[in-house]
Amino acid sequence: METYMDHAAARPVDLRVLEAMKPHFSESYGNPASFYSKGFEALKALNEARRQVASLIGAQDSEIVFTSGATESNNLAVIGAAQRYRKRGTRVVISEIEHISVINISKELTRQGYEVKNAPVDSEGIVDLEQLRELVNDDTVLVSIMAANGEIGTVQPIEQAAKIAHDHGALFHTDATAAVGQIPLDVSMGFDFMTLSSNDIYGPKGVGAVYVKKGLRLKPHMIGGGQEGGLRSGSENIPGIVGMGKAAELIGDEMGEEAKRLAVLRDKLIEGVLKAIPESYLNGHPTERLPNNANIRFSYIEGEAILLSLSDLGISVSSGSACVAKTLEPSHVLRALGLKHEEAHGSLVFTLGKSNREENVEYVIQSLPGVVKRLRAMSPLTPKELM
Repeated sequence: METYMDHAAARPVDLRVLEAMKPHFSESYGNPASFYSKGFEALKALNEARRQVASLIGAQDSEIVFTSGATESNNLAVIGAAQRYRKRGTRVVISEIEHISVINISKELTRQGYEVKNAPVDSEGIVDLEQLRELVNDDTVLVSIMAANGEIGTVQPIEQAAKIAHDHGALFHTDATAAVGQIPLDVSMGFDFMTLSSNDIYGPKGVGAVYVKKGLRLKPHMIGGGQEGGLRSGSENIPGIVGMGKAAELIGDEMGEEAKRLAVLRDKLIEGVLKAIPESYLNGHPTERLPNNANIRFSYIEGEAILLSLSDLGISVSSGSACVAKTLEPSHVLRALGLKHEEAHGSLVFTLGKSNREENVEYVIQSLPGVVKRLRAMSPLTPKELM
């Protein structure tokens, strides 16, 4: 049975989104900067998409800046804010489990003379608010804490984190890539900047957005004709932006029921796997987690070996973030939870989506024990009682 459970890496474009995009490839193909009918059509579509994305997070239309995806959005928000408001201070605080794009951005900021501090998390992946409070001082220009971690599923106390930042006059950014469309998020929770991704809400790849609170500015990194309020120059990708707008509208309407459905499947998957396989453990918080995420580790074997064996059975999962899958290093997220090197290597990430049904979950629960047992039999680390 073909079973796809890696929706954190990539999601299919919703067919309703595809239909909304189609006219903008070969019919309404104008440039929104052009002063004639086709240009006006494109501008109208761009404005409507901006409204749809803004509506999803309770923002004003003018506060949405379209980009090429979440990584560019993180770069624009984090580097752009740190550089634009450098006079406020040179300390930047992030959590230890941020997406690799934010981790690498922080390294670049260090090279530019900023002082970057990493706020630790507990064993379930929740950022330690007391430690965060100690790290944020009057020289802090920006705090960046993700809304939820797409690898372990843990949802963060971002309202409290934002308040800690603001208490010291710092700005607050949240990478909401994994969370938007999964849990309710609204800019009134205290966000100054927010990163959004199209594909993570069943829109097309190669499109994203940044929420920039009214009255704030960012230092742009794409210099040119001044599109997107001068923050992201270059002719807008109208088909992609239209797709993101439609995806935002649909997921805003359907999120509540879909989240409930996925949470039931997620819990069935977690319970079934942990019950069927000895020495298997849930990574991340047991309840404060995304409705579609199950990150499970298996002692004595490596996640990559399980992943390949499951692939032969038509089951697609992940052993960590797709953005760092080509490295042999253990997940920095799992290491931040306090897991040992070998424990971090033995984890699988299941992320459910619209295509998943109860029979898919049952198929995984039936298939996984045999795979794990066979691999453990080949591992010199496995105790005899588990052979």
